[in-house]
Amino acid sequence: MDNIYSALRSIPLRRGPKRMLAGVAGGIAEKFGWDVNLVRIGMLLSFLLPVIGIGLYLVLWLVLPYQDDSIVLERMLTRK
Repeated sequence: MDNIYSALRSIPLRRGPKRMLAGVAGGIAEKFGWDVNLVRIGMLLSFLLPVIGIGLYLVLWLVLPYQDDSIVLERMLTRK
C-alpha cells in the first residue's frame, strides 16, 4: 500500500487551501488556475448525474492528499 500512497503524493494535485468541505474543488481550481466558485458549481451540477458525481467526489476525498501530504484513506486504514 505504501507504493500507492507514494504515487498519490507524487501527483501535483492537492486539496486546496480555499476549502469549504473537503477541499476537492479548491484543489482542482488551484491546479488549473480556475475560479474556485465555478469549480464548486460544476461539482454541484455533477451531483445530478447518478452515481458518477457523488461517487467521484467521494473517491477524490479519500485519495487526494492534503497540503501536508496526508491522505484520508491512509489514515483510515492505519488507524489502530
